[in-house]
Amino acid sequence: MSESHSKIITNIKAELGSRLTIMGHHYQNDHVIQHCDLRGDSLELARKVPGLKSEYIVFCGVSFMAETAAMLASDQQKVILPAPEAGCVMSDMAPWALLDAVMRKLTADGRRVTPLAYVNTEAAIKSVVANYGGSVCTSANAETMLKWAREQGDGVLFLPDANLGMNTANRLGIPESKWARLDVSGMAKNLNPEDLADKEMLLWPGLCVIHKRFKAEQIDEIRHRDPDALVVVHPECHPDVVAKADADGSTSFIIKYVEEAPPGAAIYIGTEINLVERLAKQYRNEKLVRPLYPSRCLNMAKTTEEVLAATLQDLDGIDAVTVPGDVAHKATVAIERMLDICS
Repeated sequence: MSESHSKIITNIKAELGSRLTIMGHHYQNDHVIQHCDLRGDSLELARKVPGLKSEYIVFCGVSFMAETAAMLASDQQKVILPAPEAGCVMSDMAPWALLDAVMRKLTADGRRVTPLAYVNTEAAIKSVVANYGGSVCTSANAETMLKWAREQGDGVLFLPDANLGMNTANRLGIPESKWARLDVSGMAKNLNPEDLADKEMLLWPGLCVIHKRFKAEQIDEIRHRDPDALVVVHPECHPDVVAKADADGSTSFIIKYVEEAPPGAAIYIGTEINLVERLAKQYRNEKLVRPLYPSRCLNMAKTTEEVLAATLQDLDGIDAVTVPGDVAHKATVAIERMLDICS
């Protein structure tokens, strides 16, 4: 990236000082992440927002993350997403109106189904979840939140990532005979609650396109080539991939796993390539860090150093990330419920 872009960012940060906080998700590229005051996964960054005093919060990530930040920030703070078009394919797989239609069907006979939404969803989804007494989760706390959701009724609707739902169910020992992947096509016209009466884990048919690219065969090939290699993957991967890996966990877990691996270890990572490449650089003289398969998030890539520089040059002219009041209130209930449970 241009040196001038980096200089612009550095100068504006120095000028604004504590009035500005730049937050960045681990999947941002190095040219952007180097300028971030705070970096982390979804849970880490959400936890930090309420404690910020900055007038401007610039969130380098995707839209649902900036929405969460906007809901947790004060009225005096302005949350800005440098690339407003940076969405999330997984989030788009669960439109709020469809979720509401599904929940109305599932609870029509009085059954108490608790929706648990992955944080990778828009605010409107979180609002619907709150309406039905549910909450949200991240990959870091999915196990804790699923335990909680199971205690609230006689069924859990996990959305939108079926892989994370299945992997978490496996961790809690929920047998596959108690799972069901829902048919939500055509506004759930074919969904029959009677067929699901004995199912405890109801799975929305969504996935992360980044982690879909990782296959069990890739791990088999690594095992054949280097039997001593370690493999760690994100739980958005298919359960077959997770089963063959040495470990699985959130981005923060993966970072710690690499840190604690013995010197000289060869570690293959199944998650977004920016994080893998950053870890490879960090440990290049100590350990061999490689991607299980190079998989890049194009939405995360929409925030470039040039885009960040242009954003900082026009902080007062750019529209803040906003969420309609009624949606924000209910969605915040779902988010704060998670934060309270996981505090």
